[in-house]
Amino acid sequence: MLSTLQNAWKIPELRKKLLFTVLVLLLYRIGNVIPVPYIDVNALSTYFNNVLSNTILGLYNAMSGSAFSQATVLALGIQPYINASIIIQLLTVAIPALERMAKEEGEEGKKKLNLITRYTTVALGLLMGWAYYTMLSNYGIVTKSGFMPALVIILSFTAGSAAVMWLGEQITEFGIGNGISLILFANIVSRLPAMINTMFTMVWWHVLIVLVGMVALVLFIIFINDAERRIPIQYAKRVVGRKVYGGQNTHLPIKVSMSGVMPVIFAQSIVSIMPTIFAFTNPTGTSENGFVQFLINISNQHSAFYAFSYFILIFFFGWFYAAIQYDPVEISNNLKKNGGFIPGFRPGKPTAEFIQKVIGKIVIFGSVYLSVVALLPIIAGNIMDSVRNLAIGGTSVIIVVGVALETVKAIEAQMLMRHYKGFLD
Repeated sequence: MLSTLQNAWKIPELRKKLLFTVLVLLLYRIGNVIPVPYIDVNALSTYFNNVLSNTILGLYNAMSGSAFSQATVLALGIQPYINASIIIQLLTVAIPALERMAKEEGEEGKKKLNLITRYTTVALGLLMGWAYYTMLSNYGIVTKSGFMPALVIILSFTAGSAAVMWLGEQITEFGIGNGISLILFANIVSRLPAMINTMFTMVWWHVLIVLVGMVALVLFIIFINDAERRIPIQYAKRVVGRKVYGGQNTHLPIKVSMSGVMPVIFAQSIVSIMPTIFAFTNPTGTSENGFVQFLINISNQHSAFYAFSYFILIFFFGWFYAAIQYDPVEISNNLKKNGGFIPGFRPGKPTAEFIQKVIGKIVIFGSVYLSVVALLPIIAGNIMDSVRNLAIGGTSVIIVVGVALETVKAIEAQMLMRHYKGFLD
Protein backbone atom coordinates (compact mmCIF):
# COMPACT_ATOMS: atom_id res chain seq x y z
CA MET A 1 0.00 0.00 0.00
CA LEU A 2 2.81 2.44 0.89
CA SER A 3 4.69 1.61 -2.33
CA THR A 4 1.50 2.27 -4.31
CA LEU A 5 1.15 5.71 -2.71
CA GLN A 6 4.83 6.48 -3.36
CA ASN A 7 4.53 5.55 -7.04
CA ALA A 8 1.29 7.51 -7.37
CA TRP A 9 2.94 10.59 -5.81
CA LYS A 10 5.51 10.63 -8.66
CA ILE A 11 2.76 11.14 -11.27
CA PRO A 12 1.71 14.84 -11.40
CA GLU A 13 -1.98 14.18 -12.17
CA LEU A 14 -2.34 11.62 -9.39
CA ARG A 15 -0.45 13.87 -7.00
CA LYS A 16 -3.01 16.62 -7.65
CA LYS A 17 -5.87 14.16 -7.04
CA LEU A 18 -4.30 12.92 -3.80
CA LEU A 19 -3.70 16.46 -2.55
CA PHE A 20 -7.26 17.44 -3.45
CA THR A 21 -8.63 14.43 -1.55
CA VAL A 22 -6.53 15.21 1.52
CA LEU A 23 -7.55 18.91 1.38
CA VAL A 24 -11.28 18.07 1.23
CA LEU A 25 -10.95 15.60 4.13
CA LEU A 26 -9.08 18.28 6.10
CA LEU A 27 -11.88 20.78 5.46
CA TYR A 28 -14.39 18.17 6.56
CA ARG A 29 -12.51 17.50 9.80
CA ILE A 30 -12.37 21.26 10.50
CA GLY A 31 -16.14 21.49 9.98
CA ASN A 32 -16.52 18.53 12.31
CA VAL A 33 -15.33 20.57 15.30
CA ILE A 34 -17.31 23.78 14.66
CA PRO A 35 -20.16 23.79 17.24
CA VAL A 36 -23.73 24.78 16.49
CA PRO A 37 -24.81 27.81 18.57
CA TYR A 38 -27.23 27.66 21.53
CA ILE A 39 -26.16 24.13 22.62
CA ASP A 40 -24.38 23.11 25.85
CA VAL A 41 -21.73 20.78 24.41
CA ASN A 42 -20.39 19.62 27.79
CA ALA A 43 -23.83 18.59 29.02
CA LEU A 44 -24.50 16.79 25.74
CA SER A 45 -21.20 14.85 25.86
CA THR A 46 -21.92 13.78 29.45
CA TYR A 47 -25.43 12.67 28.51
CA PHE A 48 -24.07 10.64 25.59
CA ASN A 49 -21.41 8.92 27.68
CA ASN A 50 -23.79 8.04 30.52
CA VAL A 51 -27.02 7.20 28.68
CA LEU A 52 -26.82 6.99 24.88
CA SER A 53 -23.56 5.14 24.20
CA ASN A 54 -25.29 1.76 23.56
CA THR A 55 -28.22 3.15 21.56
CA ILE A 56 -28.75 3.79 17.86
CA LEU A 57 -27.56 7.35 18.49
CA GLY A 58 -24.30 5.87 19.72
CA LEU A 59 -23.95 4.18 16.32
CA TYR A 60 -24.55 7.53 14.59
CA ASN A 61 -21.96 9.09 16.86
CA ALA A 62 -19.36 6.47 15.90
CA MET A 63 -20.08 6.96 12.19
CA SER A 64 -19.74 10.75 12.55
CA GLY A 65 -16.39 10.65 14.33
CA SER A 66 -17.90 11.80 17.68
CA ALA A 67 -19.35 14.93 16.01
CA PHE A 68 -22.90 13.81 16.84
CA SER A 69 -22.21 13.85 20.59
CA GLN A 70 -20.70 17.34 20.31
CA ALA A 71 -23.50 18.87 18.17
CA THR A 72 -21.14 20.30 15.55
CA VAL A 73 -22.21 21.76 12.21
CA LEU A 74 -21.51 18.40 10.50
CA ALA A 75 -23.03 16.33 13.32
CA LEU A 76 -25.42 14.45 11.04
CA GLY A 77 -22.46 13.43 8.88
CA ILE A 78 -23.13 11.09 6.00
CA GLN A 79 -26.13 9.39 7.62
CA PRO A 80 -28.79 11.36 5.66
CA TYR A 81 -27.02 10.58 2.37
CA ILE A 82 -26.57 6.87 3.22
CA ASN A 83 -30.21 6.59 4.31
CA ALA A 84 -31.37 8.39 1.16
CA SER A 85 -29.27 6.10 -1.05
CA ILE A 86 -30.68 2.99 0.66
CA ILE A 87 -34.26 4.27 0.36
CA ILE A 88 -33.88 5.06 -3.35
CA GLN A 89 -32.20 1.70 -3.95
CA LEU A 90 -35.08 -0.16 -2.29
CA LEU A 91 -37.68 1.95 -4.10
CA THR A 92 -35.95 1.17 -7.41
CA VAL A 93 -36.82 -2.48 -6.84
CA ALA A 94 -40.39 -1.73 -5.74
CA ILE A 95 -41.41 1.08 -8.15
CA PRO A 96 -41.39 0.18 -11.90
CA ALA A 97 -40.80 3.79 -13.01
CA LEU A 98 -37.59 4.05 -10.97
CA GLU A 99 -36.52 0.58 -12.14
CA ARG A 100 -36.90 1.64 -15.79
CA MET A 101 -34.99 4.82 -15.02
CA ALA A 102 -32.11 2.80 -13.58
CA LYS A 103 -31.94 0.05 -16.23
CA GLU A 104 -33.31 1.41 -19.50
CA GLU A 105 -32.45 5.10 -19.58
CA GLY A 106 -28.73 4.57 -19.15
CA GLU A 107 -26.54 7.47 -18.03
CA GLU A 108 -29.42 9.95 -18.16
CA GLY A 109 -31.49 7.77 -15.85
CA LYS A 110 -28.59 7.52 -13.37
CA LYS A 111 -28.33 11.31 -13.31
CA LYS A 112 -32.04 11.59 -12.50
CA LEU A 113 -31.71 9.02 -9.69
CA ASN A 114 -28.70 10.91 -8.29
CA LEU A 115 -30.74 14.13 -8.33
CA ILE A 116 -33.61 12.40 -6.51
CA THR A 117 -31.11 11.06 -3.96
CA ARG A 118 -29.75 14.57 -3.35
CA TYR A 119 -33.23 16.01 -2.73
CA THR A 120 -34.03 13.07 -0.45
CA THR A 121 -30.79 13.70 1.46
CA VAL A 122 -31.75 17.33 2.13
CA ALA A 123 -35.24 16.29 3.23
CA LEU A 124 -33.87 13.62 5.58
CA GLY A 125 -31.29 16.11 6.90
CA LEU A 126 -34.11 18.54 7.71
CA LEU A 127 -36.12 15.79 9.42
CA MET A 128 -33.16 14.44 11.41
CA GLY A 129 -32.09 17.99 12.33
CA TRP A 130 -35.55 18.70 13.71
CA ALA A 131 -35.60 15.39 15.62
CA TYR A 132 -32.15 16.06 17.07
CA TYR A 133 -33.16 19.58 18.14
CA THR A 134 -36.31 18.19 19.80
CA MET A 135 -34.24 15.70 21.80
CA LEU A 136 -31.76 18.39 22.87
CA SER A 137 -34.58 20.70 23.84
CA ASN A 138 -36.42 18.05 25.87
CA TYR A 139 -33.32 17.30 27.94
CA GLY A 140 -32.46 20.94 28.59
CA ILE A 141 -29.27 20.94 26.52
CA VAL A 142 -30.39 23.91 24.38
CA THR A 143 -29.25 27.12 26.13
CA LYS A 144 -31.79 29.45 24.49
CA SER A 145 -35.37 28.67 23.54
CA GLY A 146 -37.54 30.31 20.92
CA PHE A 147 -38.29 30.13 17.20
CA MET A 148 -35.11 31.76 15.89
CA PRO A 149 -32.65 29.63 17.93
CA ALA A 150 -34.57 26.51 16.86
CA LEU A 151 -34.46 27.59 13.22
CA VAL A 152 -30.71 28.28 13.41
CA ILE A 153 -29.97 24.90 14.99
CA ILE A 154 -32.14 22.88 12.58
CA LEU A 155 -30.90 24.68 9.46
CA SER A 156 -27.28 24.33 10.65
CA PHE A 157 -27.67 20.56 10.91
CA THR A 158 -29.45 20.40 7.53
CA ALA A 159 -26.85 22.57 5.78
CA GLY A 160 -24.11 20.43 7.32
CA SER A 161 -25.59 17.22 5.91
CA ALA A 162 -25.86 18.83 2.45
CA ALA A 163 -22.25 20.07 2.73
CA VAL A 164 -21.00 16.57 3.59
CA MET A 165 -22.82 15.16 0.55
CA TRP A 166 -21.25 17.86 -1.67
CA LEU A 167 -17.75 17.24 -0.28
CA GLY A 168 -18.11 13.52 -0.90
CA GLU A 169 -19.19 14.11 -4.50
CA GLN A 170 -16.22 16.44 -5.05
CA ILE A 171 -13.80 13.73 -3.89
CA THR A 172 -15.47 11.16 -6.15
CA GLU A 173 -15.28 13.46 -9.18
CA PHE A 174 -11.93 15.22 -8.73
CA GLY A 175 -10.08 13.10 -6.17
CA ILE A 176 -9.26 9.43 -5.61
CA GLY A 177 -11.78 6.78 -4.54
CA ASN A 178 -15.35 7.05 -3.33
CA GLY A 179 -15.88 10.32 -1.47
CA ILE A 180 -18.60 9.14 0.92
CA SER A 181 -16.60 6.04 1.84
CA LEU A 182 -13.47 8.14 2.49
CA ILE A 183 -15.41 10.53 4.74
CA LEU A 184 -16.72 7.56 6.72
CA PHE A 185 -13.15 6.22 6.83
CA ALA A 186 -11.88 9.56 8.20
CA ASN A 187 -14.60 9.60 10.88
CA ILE A 188 -13.70 6.14 12.16
CA VAL A 189 -9.93 6.72 12.05
CA SER A 190 -10.39 9.96 14.02
CA ARG A 191 -11.43 7.82 17.01
CA LEU A 192 -8.06 6.02 17.06
CA PRO A 193 -6.45 8.46 19.56
CA ALA A 194 -9.27 7.76 22.03
CA MET A 195 -8.73 4.03 21.52
CA ILE A 196 -4.98 4.38 22.14
CA ASN A 197 -5.60 6.40 25.31
CA THR A 198 -7.95 3.67 26.54
CA MET A 199 -5.34 0.98 25.84
CA PHE A 200 -2.85 2.83 28.09
CA THR A 201 -5.23 2.18 31.00
CA MET A 202 -5.50 -1.56 30.29
CA VAL A 203 -3.43 -4.44 31.67
CA TRP A 204 -0.47 -5.21 29.40
CA TRP A 205 -1.61 -8.71 28.49
CA HIS A 206 -5.07 -7.36 27.62
CA VAL A 207 -3.36 -4.89 25.27
CA LEU A 208 -1.33 -7.71 23.71
CA ILE A 209 -4.44 -9.82 23.11
CA VAL A 210 -6.25 -6.83 21.57
CA LEU A 211 -3.35 -6.02 19.22
CA VAL A 212 -2.93 -9.62 18.07
CA GLY A 213 -6.69 -9.94 17.61
CA MET A 214 -6.88 -6.72 15.59
CA VAL A 215 -4.07 -7.85 13.25
CA ALA A 216 -5.69 -11.27 12.77
CA LEU A 217 -9.07 -9.62 12.18
CA VAL A 218 -7.64 -7.24 9.56
CA LEU A 219 -5.92 -10.12 7.71
CA PHE A 220 -9.14 -12.16 7.83
CA ILE A 221 -11.19 -9.25 6.44
CA ILE A 222 -8.65 -8.66 3.64
CA PHE A 223 -8.78 -12.36 2.69
CA ILE A 224 -12.59 -12.49 2.62
CA ASN A 225 -12.86 -9.10 0.87
CA ASP A 226 -10.99 -10.49 -2.16
CA ALA A 227 -12.59 -13.95 -2.05
CA GLU A 228 -15.09 -14.83 -4.76
CA ARG A 229 -16.85 -17.84 -6.25
CA ARG A 230 -16.20 -18.10 -9.97
CA ILE A 231 -18.87 -19.89 -11.98
CA PRO A 232 -17.39 -21.11 -15.32
CA ILE A 233 -19.07 -19.73 -18.42
CA GLN A 234 -18.63 -20.93 -22.01
CA TYR A 235 -19.81 -19.15 -25.15
CA ALA A 236 -20.90 -21.15 -28.16
CA LYS A 237 -19.16 -20.59 -31.48
CA ARG A 238 -21.09 -18.64 -34.10
CA VAL A 239 -20.20 -18.46 -37.78
CA VAL A 240 -21.04 -15.12 -39.41
CA GLY A 241 -19.91 -15.08 -43.03
CA ARG A 242 -16.31 -16.24 -43.01
CA LYS A 243 -15.66 -15.26 -39.40
CA VAL A 244 -16.13 -17.34 -36.25
CA TYR A 245 -17.30 -15.52 -33.11
CA GLY A 246 -17.42 -16.78 -29.53
CA GLY A 247 -16.03 -20.05 -28.27
CA GLN A 248 -14.12 -18.47 -25.38
CA ASN A 249 -14.22 -19.53 -21.74
CA THR A 250 -14.78 -17.04 -18.93
CA HIS A 251 -16.37 -16.97 -15.50
CA LEU A 252 -19.11 -15.23 -13.53
CA PRO A 253 -17.55 -13.85 -10.29
CA ILE A 254 -19.71 -13.70 -7.16
CA LYS A 255 -18.02 -12.05 -4.18
CA VAL A 256 -18.26 -13.68 -0.78
CA SER A 257 -18.83 -10.28 0.87
CA MET A 258 -21.34 -9.29 -1.81
CA SER A 259 -23.40 -7.05 0.49
CA GLY A 260 -20.44 -5.38 2.21
CA VAL A 261 -21.07 -3.98 5.67
CA MET A 262 -24.70 -2.94 5.11
CA PRO A 263 -26.27 -6.03 6.79
CA VAL A 264 -24.24 -5.28 9.94
CA ILE A 265 -25.28 -1.61 9.97
CA PHE A 266 -28.96 -2.49 9.44
CA ALA A 267 -28.84 -5.24 12.08
CA GLN A 268 -27.14 -2.95 14.59
CA SER A 269 -29.76 -0.27 13.96
CA ILE A 270 -32.61 -2.72 14.62
CA VAL A 271 -31.16 -4.28 17.80
CA SER A 272 -30.41 -0.77 19.12
CA ILE A 273 -34.08 0.29 18.96
CA MET A 274 -35.02 -1.24 22.32
CA PRO A 275 -31.97 0.19 24.19
CA THR A 276 -32.77 3.58 22.61
CA ILE A 277 -36.35 3.49 23.90
CA PHE A 278 -35.19 2.54 27.41
CA ALA A 279 -32.47 5.23 27.31
CA PHE A 280 -35.17 7.88 26.81
CA THR A 281 -37.76 6.40 29.19
CA ASN A 282 -35.41 5.01 31.89
CA PRO A 283 -32.15 7.03 31.80
CA THR A 284 -30.99 5.41 35.07
CA GLY A 285 -31.20 1.89 33.59
CA THR A 286 -33.39 0.62 36.44
CA SER A 287 -37.12 0.09 36.88
CA GLU A 288 -39.37 -1.05 39.73
CA ASN A 289 -41.40 -3.10 37.27
CA GLY A 290 -39.84 -6.58 37.07
CA PHE A 291 -40.81 -7.21 33.44
CA VAL A 292 -39.47 -3.83 32.31
CA GLN A 293 -36.21 -4.46 34.18
CA PHE A 294 -35.98 -7.87 32.47
CA LEU A 295 -36.33 -6.19 29.05
CA ILE A 296 -33.69 -3.61 30.00
CA ASN A 297 -31.29 -6.39 31.00
CA ILE A 298 -31.70 -8.52 27.85
CA SER A 299 -31.45 -5.48 25.57
CA ASN A 300 -28.04 -4.62 27.01
CA GLN A 301 -25.29 -4.64 24.38
CA HIS A 302 -23.37 -7.39 26.20
CA SER A 303 -26.30 -9.75 26.83
CA ALA A 304 -26.73 -13.14 25.13
CA PHE A 305 -30.16 -12.13 23.76
CA TYR A 306 -28.66 -9.02 22.13
CA ALA A 307 -25.90 -11.10 20.51
CA PHE A 308 -28.34 -13.76 19.28
CA SER A 309 -30.71 -11.15 17.81
CA TYR A 310 -27.75 -9.41 16.18
CA PHE A 311 -26.65 -12.73 14.62
CA ILE A 312 -30.12 -13.55 13.23
CA LEU A 313 -30.62 -10.06 11.78
CA ILE A 314 -27.23 -10.13 10.04
CA PHE A 315 -28.30 -13.36 8.33
CA PHE A 316 -31.64 -11.88 7.31
CA PHE A 317 -30.22 -8.66 5.87
CA GLY A 318 -27.40 -10.58 4.16
CA TRP A 319 -29.97 -12.70 2.35
CA PHE A 320 -32.12 -9.63 1.63
CA TYR A 321 -29.27 -7.70 0.02
CA ALA A 322 -28.21 -10.73 -2.02
CA ALA A 323 -31.79 -11.04 -3.32
CA ILE A 324 -31.71 -7.38 -4.38
CA GLN A 325 -28.29 -7.47 -6.02
CA TYR A 326 -28.50 -10.79 -7.85
CA ASP A 327 -31.47 -11.97 -9.91
CA PRO A 328 -30.65 -15.55 -11.07
CA VAL A 329 -33.40 -15.50 -13.72
CA GLU A 330 -32.09 -12.26 -15.23
CA ILE A 331 -28.50 -13.54 -15.19
CA SER A 332 -29.61 -16.77 -16.87
CA ASN A 333 -31.55 -14.88 -19.54
CA ASN A 334 -28.60 -12.59 -20.28
CA LEU A 335 -26.29 -15.58 -20.68
CA LYS A 336 -28.79 -17.22 -23.03
CA LYS A 337 -29.12 -14.07 -25.17
CA ASN A 338 -25.34 -13.79 -25.55
CA GLY A 339 -24.86 -17.45 -26.36
CA GLY A 340 -23.30 -18.31 -23.01
CA PHE A 341 -23.98 -21.31 -20.79
CA ILE A 342 -22.70 -23.00 -17.66
CA PRO A 343 -21.14 -26.40 -18.47
CA GLY A 344 -23.37 -29.20 -17.29
CA PHE A 345 -26.56 -27.10 -17.08
CA ARG A 346 -29.11 -26.34 -19.76
CA PRO A 347 -29.88 -22.66 -20.47
CA GLY A 348 -32.96 -21.22 -18.80
CA LYS A 349 -34.48 -22.55 -15.60
CA PRO A 350 -31.74 -25.14 -14.74
CA THR A 351 -29.07 -22.43 -15.02
CA ALA A 352 -31.10 -20.03 -12.85
CA GLU A 353 -31.63 -22.73 -10.20
CA PHE A 354 -27.89 -23.52 -10.13
CA ILE A 355 -26.97 -19.83 -9.76
CA GLN A 356 -29.56 -19.46 -6.99
CA LYS A 357 -28.08 -22.47 -5.18
CA VAL A 358 -24.55 -21.04 -5.40
CA ILE A 359 -25.69 -17.63 -4.17
CA GLY A 360 -27.51 -19.27 -1.25
CA LYS A 361 -24.32 -21.03 -0.11
CA ILE A 362 -22.26 -17.84 -0.47
CA VAL A 363 -24.85 -15.84 1.52
CA ILE A 364 -24.57 -18.32 4.40
CA PHE A 365 -20.77 -18.14 4.45
CA GLY A 366 -20.75 -14.34 4.04
CA SER A 367 -23.27 -13.89 6.85
CA VAL A 368 -21.22 -16.11 9.16
CA TYR A 369 -18.16 -13.99 8.33
CA LEU A 370 -19.98 -10.74 9.12
CA SER A 371 -21.44 -12.21 12.31
CA VAL A 372 -18.02 -13.35 13.56
CA VAL A 373 -16.47 -9.92 12.92
CA ALA A 374 -19.42 -8.03 14.45
CA LEU A 375 -19.83 -10.23 17.53
CA LEU A 376 -16.13 -10.66 18.31
CA PRO A 377 -15.85 -7.31 20.21
CA ILE A 378 -18.98 -8.20 22.23
CA ILE A 379 -17.54 -11.60 23.17
CA ALA A 380 -14.17 -10.05 23.99
CA GLY A 381 -15.90 -7.39 26.10
CA ASN A 382 -17.71 -10.06 28.12
CA ILE A 383 -14.41 -11.85 28.78
CA MET A 384 -12.32 -8.71 29.44
CA ASP A 385 -14.20 -5.71 30.86
CA SER A 386 -11.52 -3.23 29.74
CA VAL A 387 -12.20 -4.06 26.07
CA ARG A 388 -15.72 -2.61 26.36
CA ASN A 389 -14.30 0.91 26.51
CA LEU A 390 -12.45 0.70 23.19
CA ALA A 391 -13.73 3.20 20.61
CA ILE A 392 -13.57 0.90 17.56
CA GLY A 393 -15.55 -2.30 17.04
CA GLY A 394 -15.78 -5.01 14.40
CA THR A 395 -18.06 -2.99 12.11
CA SER A 396 -15.61 -0.10 12.09
CA VAL A 397 -12.72 -2.42 11.21
CA ILE A 398 -14.67 -3.83 8.23
CA ILE A 399 -15.36 -0.32 6.96
CA VAL A 400 -11.78 0.92 7.44
CA VAL A 401 -10.16 -2.10 5.77
CA GLY A 402 -12.72 -2.17 2.94
CA VAL A 403 -12.35 1.53 2.14
CA ALA A 404 -8.54 1.30 2.30
CA LEU A 405 -8.48 -1.62 -0.15
CA GLU A 406 -10.98 0.10 -2.44
CA THR A 407 -8.92 3.31 -2.49
CA VAL A 408 -5.66 1.46 -3.21
CA LYS A 409 -7.34 -0.36 -6.11
CA ALA A 410 -8.60 2.99 -7.46
CA ILE A 411 -5.05 4.41 -7.31
CA GLU A 412 -3.63 1.33 -9.03
CA ALA A 413 -6.27 1.59 -11.76
CA GLN A 414 -5.33 5.25 -12.35
CA MET A 415 -1.62 4.33 -12.52
CA LEU A 416 -2.28 1.45 -14.93
CA MET A 417 -4.29 3.73 -17.20
CA ARG A 418 -1.50 6.29 -17.33
CA HIS A 419 1.28 3.74 -17.91
CA TYR A 420 -0.54 1.81 -20.61
CA LYS A 421 1.35 2.37 -23.88
CA GLY A 422 -1.31 1.22 -26.29
CA PHE A 423 -1.07 -0.52 -29.65
CA LEU A 424 0.83 2.22 -31.51
CA ASP A 425 3.99 2.14 -29.29
